Amino acid sequence: MKYGYMKLLSDASAEYGEKDITLNDAPGTNSLSLLLCSCVLAILIIWGLDDIAKGRKRKPSRVDDSMLGGVCSQYSRGVFAIFGLYDKRSVHTLTSFCGALHISLITPSFPTEGESQFTLQLRPSIRGALLSLLDHYDWNRFVFLYDTDRGYAILQAIMEKAGQNNWQVSAICVESFNDASYRRLLEDLDRRQEKKFVIDLEPERLQNLLEQASAIHLVGLASFIVSVGKHVKGYHYIMANLGFKDISLERFMHGGANVTGFQLVDFSTPMVLKLMQRWNKLDQREYPGSDSPPKYTSALAYDGVMVMAEAFRNLRRQKVDLSRRGNAGDCLANPAAPWNQGLDMERTLKQVRLQGLTGNIQFDHYGRRVNYTMDVFELKSNGPRRIGYWNDADKLVLTQNEALLPNETSGMENRTVIVTTIMEGPYVMLKKNWEMYEGNDQYEGYCIDLASEIAKHIGIKYKISIVPDGKYGARDPETKIWNGMVGELVYGKAEIAVAPLTITLVREEVIDFSKPFMSLGISIMIKKPQKSKPGVFSFLDPLAYEIWMCIVFAYIGVSVVLFLVSRFSPYEWHTEEPEEGTDGQPSDQPPNEFGIFNSLWFSLGAFMQQGCDISPRSLSGRIVGGVWWFFTLIIISSYTANLAAFLTVERMVSPIESAEDLAKQTDIAYGTLDSGSTKEFFRRSKIAVYEKMWTYMKSAEPTVFTKTTAEGVARVRKSKGKYAFLLESTMNEYTEQRKPCDTMKVGGNLDSKGYGVATPKGSQLRSAVNLAVLKLNEQGLLDKLKNKWWYDKGECGSGGGGVLDKLKNKWWYDKGECGPKDSGSKDKSSQALSLSNVAGVFYILVGGLGLAMLVALIEFCYKSRNEAKRMKVDAAGHSPPPSAPQSPSHHSQALAPSREGYELQADEGLTFTEAMRNKARLSITGSVGENGRVLTPDCPKAVHSGPSLRQSSGLALVSSDLP
Repeated sequence: MKYGYMKLLSDASAEYGEKDITLNDAPGTNSLSLLLCSCVLAILIIWGLDDIAKGRKRKPSRVDDSMLGGVCSQYSRGVFAIFGLYDKRSVHTLTSFCGALHISLITPSFPTEGESQFTLQLRPSIRGALLSLLDHYDWNRFVFLYDTDRGYAILQAIMEKAGQNNWQVSAICVESFNDASYRRLLEDLDRRQEKKFVIDLEPERLQNLLEQASAIHLVGLASFIVSVGKHVKGYHYIMANLGFKDISLERFMHGGANVTGFQLVDFSTPMVLKLMQRWNKLDQREYPGSDSPPKYTSALAYDGVMVMAEAFRNLRRQKVDLSRRGNAGDCLANPAAPWNQGLDMERTLKQVRLQGLTGNIQFDHYGRRVNYTMDVFELKSNGPRRIGYWNDADKLVLTQNEALLPNETSGMENRTVIVTTIMEGPYVMLKKNWEMYEGNDQYEGYCIDLASEIAKHIGIKYKISIVPDGKYGARDPETKIWNGMVGELVYGKAEIAVAPLTITLVREEVIDFSKPFMSLGISIMIKKPQKSKPGVFSFLDPLAYEIWMCIVFAYIGVSVVLFLVSRFSPYEWHTEEPEEGTDGQPSDQPPNEFGIFNSLWFSLGAFMQQGCDISPRSLSGRIVGGVWWFFTLIIISSYTANLAAFLTVERMVSPIESAEDLAKQTDIAYGTLDSGSTKEFFRRSKIAVYEKMWTYMKSAEPTVFTKTTAEGVARVRKSKGKYAFLLESTMNEYTEQRKPCDTMKVGGNLDSKGYGVATPKGSQLRSAVNLAVLKLNEQGLLDKLKNKWWYDKGECGSGGGGVLDKLKNKWWYDKGECGPKDSGSKDKSSQALSLSNVAGVFYILVGGLGLAMLVALIEFCYKSRNEAKRMKVDAAGHSPPPSAPQSPSHHSQALAPSREGYELQADEGLTFTEAMRNKARLSITGSVGENGRVLTPDCPKAVHSGPSLRQSSGLALVSSDLP
């Protein structure tokens, strides 16, 4: 074992040496691993390791000489710290030397009660755990067997406690006992009817005595206990050491005696498992002793090297000078010459905090371990089993009470298994005529059927037991006692729990769960809101309010654009030529039909799909009308289709849709079951929304917590929508299917978890129950049971067909990453067509209006250019000779306006720019006269009332191309 022990230390040194942290201030060391070599070399000071392991003794004088020589040798070499063991004879000398020289001593030996500044004790004290266990068992008379290798600290603590509590303690030192002495001792104790023992021996001593018993004819204490028949039922032994699993107690396993002890190393932690993988790969020929698991003392040594490595790394980061150049001096000098940096090293070592093989490693000001946890084990027929733990904060916490557990050695087929459950529909319910039945036949429900199927697969008999307190199971923070079904399992009153029991971390620490037989999550139950009554203006609901506003603006915009393009387009003006022989009076028809009011009327008629007496004549006006008709077609069709859905579907408006909605408001109270996983979820949650909800719930007055689920459901129904109940989704869905059908589930699940069948820790039934649940799931029986009790027996008309929808909702929406699925209980605006649904038709409308204005501009420019050219030609061809005087009638005829609305000057033609400007001014002002003639302020009325020009007139113009 020695070589495996040293291999463990070298592995710890190598693990930190791989980090290659150089220490330039320390001569001769270029890496942390080399620095650790000087510390690991000091482990040679553990002069008593081989002798303690082999059970040999040293003479006190030789011990002191060897110890002093080793300490002085290492000090003179310039070590930074010493790792070593001591016993009761050397502890004071070694700690005194280290204190005087300011050299820190890291030791896995038994802890001392005195104050030693430069000593770090890796082994935690067992005193508090042992006294707590004695108080729990309420022992007032027992035998305390001990040796003197570890001093008298435990003996002193027990004797002080015995004096306070009037205990009768028989303290016996067995350090020098041989086989005859053991026999006489046990025979004497048997005559005194002593059946309770506290044994304060190291695991190595007990184990070696057992191994050497046959070889040297020495019957050790444990061997004598078996040989004289004190390993049977009725005897109780407490092993007062930290390596319960290090002791081979196969001879006790089937005798029936109760053996309790403490275990410091948790072999289930990842760090220990990783080390065990490396340990099992060691070659036994190269490392003798590696065939057996490392002892807890080896784990302490491993942690000691890790502590030193971490301390050196911290000093390196702090840039502390640790140089020790040359010879360090004589350790026996008077006065002593302490190391200057010893205080820095001692301070840094005590500040180390890390996770080691023995759990949390942390030291107080005096170098003693604090904030550690040790497990409490008991020996069962199938080996050691964890029954609890002890730490400074919680003290002793027992998760199993073996005195209440049934005898595990008997066959399962020879007894009836107690199945604990809780009265909760549809899981467990009394039958209608339950008085006519007996035993298990009085109950029905999902869990009753599930328990029956599990029993068939396992082949056991069972009895249903309803939990007395009606609770699922939680641990009281003050008394540390579990209640509910978890307490029934922990304290041995039941062997299986078949119920809607949620699998949680805190429960998994004290009981075992099977694979989940049902998946679920926390959900919100509210009272189903009343159906909303249609309002006076409910006809507006099919379209969102922003759409209605955009329609109004579009109506006004289309009318204005139609008015403008009708003004600018020359093809929208009416120009009629009087017939031959008429007096040329103007007609009653307006020259331009699309004034502002007619434009508004046309747009309104088109929107209402009623039409109008007038219609655009120009291309630009027809474009405006076309896009407006298309717009109204889409809008009216969408409105009609959505209105039909609003009239045929009765919707309910829910005030709450998610946990965020609950957290943001104060009008609706909300709470959970007073004892269960839902309350624990909110209490432990670190999510801001759930923390806010928990703060409200725990401070609400009156309390928002309920004792039972039925009470919570009743509170929801009576609250008139002012209370929301947070519970598992399965119960929420079931209640929603039961009369009076006035509750509903809103939103998605807040978390994801499962129900499992629970058994006590280490139960023989665990594996069989787990396999049975998996088989039932593969056969589809679990889904059939849920359909049977949730939907086939539903009372609200949903039937079993809703299972597929709920499964789809679960995997499509509840587990979605883009928010919850829109439900039918949303408010009205969420179902109305939004602007984004019809944005395209608005884009088409705007584009059409823009195109119409562009076409109108092109028409305007094109017509103006043509008219300007014709005016120039006509003006040049009909002008009189310069010498001929102009008559007044000819002058009047020259000033006659053309039928296209332009003034002509007899003496000159108009340019294109002047024609455009003239036409724009007249189009905007709308100054038109009879038969399209232009009335301008520059010409008198008499001129405008003159006869219209004909082809024979000298100033006639070509007719226009208007249709």
